Amino acid sequence: MSIAIKIVNKSHHPLPDYATSGSSGMDLRANLDGPLQLQSMERLLIPTGLFIAMPENMEAQIRPRSGLAIKQGLTCLNTPGTIDADYRGEIKVILINLSTEVQTIQDGDRIAQMVFCGVEKAILESVDELEMTQRGAGGFGHTGKQ
Repeated sequence: MSIAIKIVNKSHHPLPDYATSGSSGMDLRANLDGPLQLQSMERLLIPTGLFIAMPENMEAQIRPRSGLAIKQGLTCLNTPGTIDADYRGEIKVILINLSTEVQTIQDGDRIAQMVFCGVEKAILESVDELEMTQRGAGGFGHTGKQ
């Protein structure tokens, strides 16, 4: 199934697209005037030059690229980042350098991926107590390593 998403591209890079027919995400590119140096443990907000409009029942999730994470130690903070359907500002990506070396980001580098997802709205119903389950309040590793 495909859904039309309106996009304004103020960068000089091509529109994001799917690398393969089975890809879930579209690669986002850095839209920079020149190279940026990202120090170890430093985070920067990287512009893409892209602006989108989605139907109300959609969100765009910004996720790290696995190759950047394993090869350079670069990943996205606030992951997945959510772009709400009513946001009309520029898509920007929060990158952090988790490596011990300075990393350089060039104009046009693929820095993240964008995945479009449907959103269900919840209606919260106040109750005095919840039904018990086998799991109960167990969390944060309560089932062990295996």
